[in-house]
Amino acid sequence: MIVCLPHQKPGAIIAKLWRKKPMFFAGGGWVILSGMTLSEELTWRGLVNQTTYKDLTVLDGEPITFYWGVDPSADSMTIGNLAAAMMVKAFIKHGHKAVLLVGGATGMIGDPDGKATERELKTLDEISHNKKAIAAQYRQIFGDHGFEQVDNYDWFKGMGYLDFLRDVGKHVPIRQMLQRDFVNSRLGEDGVGISYAEFSYVLIQAYDFLTLYKDKGVTLQVCGSDQWGNSIAGVDLIRRKTGGSAHVYSAPLIINKASGQKFGKSEEGAIWLDPAKTTPTQFYQFWINVDDAGAEDYLKVFTELDKDAVDKLIAEHRRDPGQRLAQQSLAREVTKVVHGQSATELAEEVTQYLIAQQPIGEAGAEVLRVIRQEIPTARAKAGESVIEALVGTGLASSNNEARRLLQSNAVSFNGKKTDNEAFKAKDFQNGRLLLRRGKAFKDSALIELT
Repeated sequence: MIVCLPHQKPGAIIAKLWRKKPMFFAGGGWVILSGMTLSEELTWRGLVNQTTYKDLTVLDGEPITFYWGVDPSADSMTIGNLAAAMMVKAFIKHGHKAVLLVGGATGMIGDPDGKATERELKTLDEISHNKKAIAAQYRQIFGDHGFEQVDNYDWFKGMGYLDFLRDVGKHVPIRQMLQRDFVNSRLGEDGVGISYAEFSYVLIQAYDFLTLYKDKGVTLQVCGSDQWGNSIAGVDLIRRKTGGSAHVYSAPLIINKASGQKFGKSEEGAIWLDPAKTTPTQFYQFWINVDDAGAEDYLKVFTELDKDAVDKLIAEHRRDPGQRLAQQSLAREVTKVVHGQSATELAEEVTQYLIAQQPIGEAGAEVLRVIRQEIPTARAKAGESVIEALVGTGLASSNNEARRLLQSNAVSFNGKKTDNEAFKAKDFQNGRLLLRRGKAFKDSALIELT
């Protein structure tokens, strides 16, 4: 490592070194750390899809002001958005300046790309609420990482329709818009058609790029691969209006390896970042339950662990997959990014009780509070029917199904298989019993002795 004097940091040489390798101040000088460049890190993490740059190493050069945006189509981002956010964090870590956009204007229309039918328009109150929620998640994810937040409604609210047609529509060829895949599918023989509003969405996003280019010096938009067409429209508009040069960098959409679907808002079983939609315990459990191949890939995409740490973790995991070390680290790191250290520690502790790794009778008040929110609860006396408890808590749909579950050894008390049809006092730990059907923690109920 190289040590530079403090007074050298503002100089051109030090600025270039800063771009190549991160530095920190220690021992009276700036210490340059070894490690990957941004282009190397993005490649290793599997976050390279398409870019207008001829050479990806341009990202290792001088600082670039870039932007990334999220439309407030819901009051929370999902882990699909989180994958892109982690890419943004990598750009920031390597010295680039981030402008984070909340799409107050684009959210009034909704991105039609990838949608087979017309989006339902959000009310203005919904959009306002959603914008605040997305902004709060920006602050949670990026924390003290330097970024500037903007709302594209601010530059559209005073623009008249004729101004928009002259300043934007005049410079976008209709043929280019008609070549979009989603337009062809919606206008095709089996398509449902497309409104002028959704057809024009790309113009709104293109103008965002132009505005940020002129007002903030933004020369790069980073996005998921599904936003490539919208982003390129912005590059073209900048060139036509100003003669300037701008670029796009896109990452592949991250696929849920279990379902084969992308991680998105409209997908069934979406994993939200808002704890009111997906609790920290449910969020943690999602990651702890991914398969081995998924865990290895997701460690690169969804955490900030470096290559050495990930390689070491994967090697340890492969020596004893049953310990699920990769999944444990993945769940801990991602939950910490989204929900913070305290919520992560509580989710870990709750999980230990829900999977019967810790005796339920030893659970403290805060853990019990969370458990009661996560799974059904019921009260029972010694001698009362297990079958009725299974049906009453929703673990079985009928007495017959409950009886079959017991007979097939699919029911457990506190992690131990049972075929008892009645509770016994000795089954309870400090007056509590974890009743489960199968192995999944979501198919559990807390039974408390009365």
